[in-house]
Order: sequence, then C-alpha cells, then structure tokens
Amino acid sequence: MTEKAKQRQPAVLVLEDGKMFRGHSYGAVGTSLGEAVFATGMTGYQETITDPSYARQIVVQTAPHIGNTGVNGEDAESRRIWVAGYVVRDPARRPSNWRSERSLDEELEDQGIVGIQGVDTRAITRHLREHKTMRAGIFSGEAAQRSDRELLDDVLGSAPMEGSRLAEEVSIDEAYVVEPADRGWDGDPRFTIAAIDLGIKSMTPHRFAERGVRVHVLPATATIEDLRAINPDGVFMSNGPGDPATADAQVGLLRSVLDERMPYFGICFGNQILGRALGFGTYKLRYGHRGINQPVMDRRTGKVEITSQNHGFAVDAPLDGATVAPEERFGRVEVSHISLNDQVVEGLACLDIPAFSVQYHPEAAAGPHDAAYLFDRFIELMESSKKSTATPETEEAK
Repeated sequence: MTEKAKQRQPAVLVLEDGKMFRGHSYGAVGTSLGEAVFATGMTGYQETITDPSYARQIVVQTAPHIGNTGVNGEDAESRRIWVAGYVVRDPARRPSNWRSERSLDEELEDQGIVGIQGVDTRAITRHLREHKTMRAGIFSGEAAQRSDRELLDDVLGSAPMEGSRLAEEVSIDEAYVVEPADRGWDGDPRFTIAAIDLGIKSMTPHRFAERGVRVHVLPATATIEDLRAINPDGVFMSNGPGDPATADAQVGLLRSVLDERMPYFGICFGNQILGRALGFGTYKLRYGHRGINQPVMDRRTGKVEITSQNHGFAVDAPLDGATVAPEERFGRVEVSHISLNDQVVEGLACLDIPAFSVQYHPEAAAGPHDAAYLFDRFIELMESSKKSTATPETEEAK
C-alpha cells in the first residue's frame, strides 16, 4: 500500500433523494456539487474527464477498474479537467503504461477535482437508471464529518442542470486557427470552416484538418458578422454542456447561417441547436447517454454504428419520414439517425437546405471510429454547395 493510500480520508457521495454511498477520498479532498451521471466506457477515462460537455457533472465510471494507464499530455480533450467530481470503484494503485506521465489520482488532486473511491458503482448506476440523474455531492475529509442532513441540504441547494447556461463558461476567449499542414495534410487547404466552440473537444478540429480543412475556432459568443469576416465554406457547432433551451444566442446565429444557405454540421449540442433553430423542442432525458458503446442506426443506409456519446438532453422531432420544419422557411427535415436503445433522435438531416447534425461524437476520442464518415459527408456537402452556387463566370475562370 502506498503512502498516499494510507492517508485516504473518509468520503461520502450524497444524492438529492437522500441516498448515500460511503467510501474514501480520491483526488482532491473537500466538497464537490453537480449532477450525478454514469459513463459506460471501459477505456478513455482521460478523454472523459477533459470533455467540456461534462462541466458541472459528477461522473460515475461503470467500469470497476480505473486509472491503470495513468494520464499523459497528449490525450486530454481540452485545456483542463471539467468534471465536477469523480466516482470510481477500484482505482489503480499505480499506473502501468509506457505513455503514462503521472497517475490519475495525482492529476485529479493537482486540478482540485474531488473524487470518491471504494463505492459500489454498479449500485449507484442502477439507482440512477431507476430514479434518473440527479443533483449530488461528494464530501471528503472534514466535510464528510458533517451530519447527513447538512450534507443533503448542500446538495438540495445546488443548481439543477435544467436551465443551466454553461457553453459560454467552457468556451475559449480568443479565436484560433487549426491548419491542415499541422495535422499531416500535404497540399493547400481544400475548405475553410468556422467552428463555434460550445465545449469543443480538441480531436474535432484535428479530424477536419487531417482531411484538408482549415478550421477557425470561434468563441460561443461569435456573431454572424464574425462568420462573414472569415467567409467560410461551412459552419460547425460543437458539443457542449448545459440546457439547449438556454442557447438562444446560438440558435439565432444558426438561423442566420441557415438563411444564408451556408453548409452546416453540428455535433451533440450542435445537433440540439439545429433542432431548436428548425423550431423543434428539446427535453431532458431520464439518465442520458454517456459512454463509447452506444448503438445508433443510420436510417438512410440501415447501418448500425457503435458511437461515443455524452448528452443529457435530446431533440423532440417526429421519427417517421420527412416533415416540414416548424420554422417553415427551412423546408423539410427528417430524423436521420436513432438510438437503438431507446429510439432517441440521434441525427437530423435538412432536405431543402445544406444542413445536418448528429447527437453523438464522430471525432471518436476515445473511439470507436464507426462514424468518422460524417466528416467526409460534411466535406461533400460543402463541395456540392460550392458547385451549386458557382456562376458561369467562375466556372469559366476555373
């Protein structure tokens, strides 16, 4: 047993319905409040905790053994850890991997992330599945010594995820550019896109750049004037945390993009924003989809993809056939992908304007890669849109 393990302090996970799970401290010692959710991936824990979509959430890892490969400087999906708290059953006593630079426990402690270990994560997951995701708190050290009533009161006093506007909190302050040449592309850029960072994962611009696409990553507060200044061939909106019902600014921006017939691709939060821009509603799922093993069907091809997902909200759109969008000026739209677990909308495809989106993560960090074709589909959409808007004069110039 390591010296660190000998110094473990009592810790308790408290759910808003009063259910409590007692264990020992992991990472930083103190108090963490957030929404308790479970993630089913058996690998990719570093990508999970650094995904900005997990902001203000306490993540319960369903895989029992976590931390065996440590952490490194290459696999992080953003500039910091975003989970509010971390719950594991059986953490590795020491990492064992040639890429490891430090332990997960040390990384959590260095970044002030309060966690708990030694709890029955299967029981916690079953409880959340049966009752829904809910507010929670992790208390360790002196904080765990307070009365159960005091701890529960702290949890009940925390903010719910419904109504939370978080994209601006996790987004960048200054725009930056990801060049294809920096990601192994040999040749001139094929296209330029504007990517709105609502909590973007670093692998997403990488996937575009390695296909020859120059990516201008813009803050969540970007305006249509900011986009026009770039004169992009397409617009992308990323994943991100919070309630899509609070994203009025981004919905308004996307409507301007769609009105100008700029090709659009959205992932996760970007899918929900497309749904709302088209006039559909969104709603909170009972316990969401989080993990890298979620089955989705592409309804156009009948192909089943195993996908990476992290979302607690979904688009409320008709599942059967094409329908005219409630915002009628955008024409017809259809649900292109559905979850095979619960029939939740997993993708939207506009039939009269150049726009589509998916609810899952084709950038695949960490894995699987079944949905990588979606980046190519967006490139094809930009190609066809450019051809359709070309004038005889521009064609002759070519």
